[in-house]
Amino acid sequence: MMELFVSEGNPHCLKVLAALEVTGVQCGVHFINHEEKVVPFLSRPALPALLLPSKQHIFSSNTICRYLFELNGPESSDQCNQWLEWEATVLQPALLRALHMAVLQGKGSEVSKVLQSPLNVLDQSLGKGNMSYLTGKDVSVADIVLWGALHPVLFNSSLALSDHKFVKAWFDRVAAMSGCQSAAQKVLQGKGLEAMKSYMQRQPAPQSRDTQPCNSSPVESEEGERVVSEEEMEAAALTWRKDINACSQTTEKQHPIMPKEGMRNVLITSALPYVNNVPHLGNIIGCVLSADVFSRYGRLRGWNVLFVCGTDEYGTATENKAREEGLTPKQICDKYHAVHSSIYRWFQIDFDFFGRTTTEKQTEIAQDIFWRLQKNGFLVEDTVEQLRCENCQRFLADRFVEGICPHCSYPEARGDQCDKCGRLINAVELREPQCKVCKQTPVIRSSKHLFLDLPKLETQLEQWLEKSTSSGDWTANAKQITRSWLRDGLKPRCITRDLQWGTPVPHPDFKEKVFYVWFDAPIGYLSITANYTSDWEKWWKNPHQVELYNFMAKDNVPFHSVVFPCSLLGAQDNYTLVNHLVATEYLNYEDTKFSKSRGVGVFGDMAKDTGIPSDVWRFYLLYVRPEGQDSAFSWADMALKNNSELLNNLGNFINRAGMFVTKFFGGCVPEMELQQEDKKLLAVVGWELQQYIQLMDKVKIRDALKHILNISRHGNQYIQVNEPWKKIKGGESERRRAGTVTGVSVNISCLLSVMLLPYMPAVSQTIRDQLNAPQSCINTMLLGPGSFVCALRAGHRIGTVSPLFQKLEADQIEALKKRFGGQQPEDEPSNKKITASSQQPAVVPAPPAVAEVKTGVGADPEKAKQLAKAVAEQGDKVRALKSQKAEKDVIAAEVSKLLDLKKQLALAEGKSPEPAAQKGKKK
Repeated sequence: MMELFVSEGNPHCLKVLAALEVTGVQCGVHFINHEEKVVPFLSRPALPALLLPSKQHIFSSNTICRYLFELNGPESSDQCNQWLEWEATVLQPALLRALHMAVLQGKGSEVSKVLQSPLNVLDQSLGKGNMSYLTGKDVSVADIVLWGALHPVLFNSSLALSDHKFVKAWFDRVAAMSGCQSAAQKVLQGKGLEAMKSYMQRQPAPQSRDTQPCNSSPVESEEGERVVSEEEMEAAALTWRKDINACSQTTEKQHPIMPKEGMRNVLITSALPYVNNVPHLGNIIGCVLSADVFSRYGRLRGWNVLFVCGTDEYGTATENKAREEGLTPKQICDKYHAVHSSIYRWFQIDFDFFGRTTTEKQTEIAQDIFWRLQKNGFLVEDTVEQLRCENCQRFLADRFVEGICPHCSYPEARGDQCDKCGRLINAVELREPQCKVCKQTPVIRSSKHLFLDLPKLETQLEQWLEKSTSSGDWTANAKQITRSWLRDGLKPRCITRDLQWGTPVPHPDFKEKVFYVWFDAPIGYLSITANYTSDWEKWWKNPHQVELYNFMAKDNVPFHSVVFPCSLLGAQDNYTLVNHLVATEYLNYEDTKFSKSRGVGVFGDMAKDTGIPSDVWRFYLLYVRPEGQDSAFSWADMALKNNSELLNNLGNFINRAGMFVTKFFGGCVPEMELQQEDKKLLAVVGWELQQYIQLMDKVKIRDALKHILNISRHGNQYIQVNEPWKKIKGGESERRRAGTVTGVSVNISCLLSVMLLPYMPAVSQTIRDQLNAPQSCINTMLLGPGSFVCALRAGHRIGTVSPLFQKLEADQIEALKKRFGGQQPEDEPSNKKITASSQQPAVVPAPPAVAEVKTGVGADPEKAKQLAKAVAEQGDKVRALKSQKAEKDVIAAEVSKLLDLKKQLALAEGKSPEPAAQKGKKK
């Protein structure tokens, strides 16, 4: 049986409860607190949530409603789906503002002003055909969703509907249904808006400028339009006419890049990847790719940028890998440094310098910082208990030991940190420890070590953190993790280890030891820069002239926000400390973690063998970048985004614009005579550009990407409405109009090529080559607040236009998913394996279906029981895919699996696998 989780006062829960009541679907209902987590893999509470019998979760209110309606009825029509899209993208932002005013600010009288535009759209659409309901004579899921959304503000409200008679009649008609009345009573408890106060207090304050007013029907447009003033149109037209060469400047890099007076000097580091691991997609998006995008963007903004990274090569992990492969640590480092370099080149990561930590500069700088800390009294000696393997005759440092985490009981915690709960631990705290080399149980012995006296540096650290976090762009998780460390109180941190492979400790009493990797590794940023330029101190000892950005995944935060800054503060040598700490959450693979040993997930050295261009990989990883919460790579979703956003949206627009120039105007950009409609588009595109810049300046890389795609959507709609392919066949005025639309469109393409450069550098270059765009467009568009300038003037000759993207086919994606889905046992000759379907954005994939049973004579009750469960799960999966409006090929593949499972079930039950005579399709 399905289980629905809802909360009182939540308007989204009102929608799904109404859908449940109206459809009569059997489902358990649980009222819980707003803050309770139901969906296990989401880092934030998400209600409503529907738990299917197959243990899948659906947590989009509109998707749940559509799922309930389609469970025992026909699929939603295209018109119905358009209304659902309109409700989510246009009506909801306006409603959020209205509810915020009415519930929290007591400004109920201003609600009508906010909702005037969407109500106009609704009234006009209902009045066109004088329809009882949104899609015709019968109530649909669209009616229930829109009624549920509007109920809190329209029921018993002072909002006058005298100007919206069709809306009033429709609303009253739906409200009269007993299921809707029952749902409203359960969610709002007869208290009206007052019941929503607790829920609304937990919602972020709406940004009125970002909310798109609604003046178009969802049937005509997928998104609402911004209201553009006459002043904005004229300002956009003025900017458009600027001389592009007048405001351009060179962006050519000249090495070595050094800080310059009068410029914004930006030093960017990406967390140093462990040399012995091949990076997977999560590693790549978490640090190097995000840093690369921001460094490319910074150069477009005219900043003086230096981007450095390198492999972290010392420590126990390297010794472990060397033992496994029968090589020396140095050989392992050489081998895998080359692997990393090759992978990052393929992903087009544009480092200014990619170095390594096993250098003389590393030893020199690390030892200098050590002696300064010693001189300034920030190091203390202590005897610590350590695990020693008597079989291997040595102390076991961090990664040479594994055991059960003392905090969360994770069975594979390392001797320095638990990968599950993220807590730092001492190896002796592990329960049931084992030596990783020989698997023997180690014993506890004493050893003398040096510690960084973090408590003594705590006051300095807090003063610096207060300034840095308030003035810089620290991600929320970086601030939270740092605060938790300080809240628990800092403790002395060991900086030495009993190893051979590391930077040697120069103190005579500790000459047999090396520096602990997390004291040593961040110093690699400095030594790598020192190997790039002998004037490295102009970057690293210049805090008044240099801004430092650190990019990493959240597990690296404490070392960059606490441990390393304390080392530099204690050294008292005017070091540049981090101004902006940018940390991502984790990227998972489908519904699990990446695992090289189990063959699960795509690793950097495998991506190029898929046949998918690196720019498409970059685009999708950035599209799902885990900025605010964990996200997941999904093959089905990657195909969907490639085919819809890149191929049908972005690529379609740029190709059409270029082809019109080639086909209708001999390859030369035509004259453009701007009308109000064109100026309005320039203003809208200019606004999207400004949003992109504001977000990118704040390192909101994923959110900024959406504005690029918005611009191409505006462009596609502009072309579709103006139909230049028809007007070119008309009279002189129509031909001129076709020329203007074509010229404006091809210039939008030019702007898109610049905005895309940080994300998809090869595609950006291809677009500019096809348009024969001047270099000056790159140097102009993103300066200051952003300028949409006419870069391709009338008479400009473009190059050869060709498609930018290729469709990812369903069979291709299915094959790749199987290939990277993990090691499977060999098939038996007469068996066929059934695999789990691709993950959909709002659904958790079910476990893989059971393997196909062998054809045999007679019933097999145990197999039948297993297969009955698999059929039910696969049926849920197919319905969920349909409710998500997945691609037809994806749905067809899952339906085929369902039919196969049903045949197997029939065999296991002793029945004939032949299908019964079909009855008429249920409508």
